[in-house]
Amino acid sequence: MKKINFKEAWICYRADRKEHSFAVTLPHDAMLLDERKENSPGGVNNGWIDAHDYTYEKTFSVPEDEKGQKIILEFEGVYHRASIYLNDEKICYHDYGYTGFYVDITDKLLYGKENLLRVEAKNSDQPNSRWYSGTGIYRPVWMYLLPKEHILLEGIRVTTLDYKNPEIQVEASLTGSGKVRAEILDGDTVIYTEEMEADQKFSAKISLPGAKLWSPEAPNLYTCRITYGEDVQEETFGIRRVECTPKKGFCINGKRIILRGACIHHDNGILGACAYDFAERRKVRIMLENGYNALRSAHNPCSKAMLKACDEMGMLMMDEYVDVWYIHKTKYDYALEVEKNYEADLEMIVAKDYNHPSVVLYSTGNEVSETAQKKGIALCGKLTERLHELDATRPVTCGINIFFNFLSSMGFGVYSDKKAEQAVEDAVKKKAVGSEFLNSLAGLFGSGFMKFGATLYPCDLKTKDSFANMDVAGYNYGIRRYDHDVKKYPDRIILGSETFCSDAYLFWEKAKNTPAIIGDFVWAGMDYLGEVGIGSWEYEDYAPKFDNSVGWVSAGSGRIDLTGKPLAEMKYTQVAFELEKIGIGVIPVNNAAKRHSPSAWKMTNAVESWSWSGCDGMATKVEVYARAAYVRLYINGELIGTKKPAKDCRVIFDVKYRDGEVKAIAFDENKHKIADKILKTAGKETKLTLLSEQTTVKKDDLCYIRLRYTDKKGIVKPLERGDITVEAEGGTLLGLGSACPYYPQGYLGHTADTYYGEALAVVRPDGAGKVVLKADSKYGSCTAQVKVEE
Repeated sequence: MKKINFKEAWICYRADRKEHSFAVTLPHDAMLLDERKENSPGGVNNGWIDAHDYTYEKTFSVPEDEKGQKIILEFEGVYHRASIYLNDEKICYHDYGYTGFYVDITDKLLYGKENLLRVEAKNSDQPNSRWYSGTGIYRPVWMYLLPKEHILLEGIRVTTLDYKNPEIQVEASLTGSGKVRAEILDGDTVIYTEEMEADQKFSAKISLPGAKLWSPEAPNLYTCRITYGEDVQEETFGIRRVECTPKKGFCINGKRIILRGACIHHDNGILGACAYDFAERRKVRIMLENGYNALRSAHNPCSKAMLKACDEMGMLMMDEYVDVWYIHKTKYDYALEVEKNYEADLEMIVAKDYNHPSVVLYSTGNEVSETAQKKGIALCGKLTERLHELDATRPVTCGINIFFNFLSSMGFGVYSDKKAEQAVEDAVKKKAVGSEFLNSLAGLFGSGFMKFGATLYPCDLKTKDSFANMDVAGYNYGIRRYDHDVKKYPDRIILGSETFCSDAYLFWEKAKNTPAIIGDFVWAGMDYLGEVGIGSWEYEDYAPKFDNSVGWVSAGSGRIDLTGKPLAEMKYTQVAFELEKIGIGVIPVNNAAKRHSPSAWKMTNAVESWSWSGCDGMATKVEVYARAAYVRLYINGELIGTKKPAKDCRVIFDVKYRDGEVKAIAFDENKHKIADKILKTAGKETKLTLLSEQTTVKKDDLCYIRLRYTDKKGIVKPLERGDITVEAEGGTLLGLGSACPYYPQGYLGHTADTYYGEALAVVRPDGAGKVVLKADSKYGSCTAQVKVEE
């Protein structure tokens, strides 16, 4: 089999402006090009983008001597409602924007001549998503050349039968009959070989004595190579078994693991929806480095690149199917298609996921209030059963917002077809409806709004039947039900499928002693585009209006910001999960007395900085995160106070800011020091500093370069703000911007405003050699250089 990357030599144009076509390299997100307008029907969902339809074209040729081969195109993701044409003949249509699909072009090709491939991506049908979706071919495209008799694409499956005495089952689907050779490789070394005759289906049980197991701590991988005639295909796999029971909890290879999870959307921040392999891997790396061991692909299937990264780095994945079932959440979403397409959709998801040891859970949906209805309860069971048919090795869940299920059953449906229609009419008036309305309520009343609602007795009645139709009960914002439900439903396994940051400590304490509580997935691990402002605490300095109108671009709800920087909330989470001993966060001193935009999805807007120039004497709050009997806080050596954490690992001190240093010390019950933490004020001189996340990359990687206002020692100065203009040499500037949720200028320019003293540039190398980024600002110029290898 030959696999050819189809990323080069495309042109793209807006469907109604072909004369303005331009060259692109895949992946590509055309939505980044669209204007943001006050009358956009996408409204807060996509960030007020006036989305359009886009067309992609590519000419290519296949030599005459390839006749007789099977030639197939793979599209890993096109958003959305993609129509595929070859030489002006429509050969495929694919509804869902988040599942990949294959197109057999064998009999449609003009061999030895130029062929025109055209992909039409529709996205003017707004609103069709509750978040920023992107437009176009945002994931890779491949062309496969296979011999006439071959192994079916995604036709190899490796299943772990026994991890104690390592044994696997290898299966391969074939187009015909003949001799098949199966090899297992450890790196480049063949450790097992078996040959046998097979007809349509190859199957063999293989013992691998002494083989290394796959786990988050030791993500050991092997390669299965299948040879059938002239066709050779390989699959990477790990030896591991997932077990999930109320008494043992969630286990991999017999060892209990508590899922420290985070929900993530599919976009890559300032790159839009583009699923560059390097960007997907970077996201996984950042989440791992900050203490998460599991991700939830909210609310759609993740990319193949992300799964590869998870496999190699030991990150666990809950792959989610969809955000809707049969009730619209937005007018033009996927709700009309799910019931007729789910069997095929789930088959595609399982085919993508099956050999990836990192995938440990499937989720059939998110906050689908249909689960409170008889029809929806039945559909819940059908989705679970379909996944069991396709893959009996992984448990199935579904994220249910317990309180919202009750409201919907009372006629106050969070989502309904009528409200989806109303949302279009009210987008211009900025009248909150549906999920936006309830998000606004949660913002006003705090995180307790949904958590208290979930404890009401009718909430149990409106969720228990659907929970019985899945392997793991997915609780969105239902942590106050855990103790009650563990006792009432001893056979139920509970997963916090969506939670608040402030729940981390309480969850961890419950889960440590209750195996039936298997994990927690915070909303959200990393900030994301769209659903603007729902998780943001922003001041007028950066957001002149708190109405989430045009100019707002992101949710602002990540523990990691849009550029990949961990916030003080992340430090709290690490302490709550017993990964760190102590942390400090400071409420921005210059704005501490001012109001900010409301949100329940933000626990704090504290910053890990004690550099607030010009704010001496101003009142603020210092938060200390520690699992301690008591905590002492000092400013410039003076004891400010002593506090005891109460059923949490967070204490808050009221202080007056003074330049110098702030120091926190945590003590145990015996007055022994557990840990301390110091933040120091930056020096007086301000300079522009460029810091590349990598000093060396491969030619197909990306260069992430941070732009910061710092002192001579590199301490960031959050109150320094000003435009930074950049120019890239040896590469293409893909994105430039800051993490600010309000960022009206977009990410495609050459000038960025800073947010708390920082911005980010992303450059794609032109090839081997070096990438040079030159930056100019009011504080001078600076250059960063990254070596690029083959």
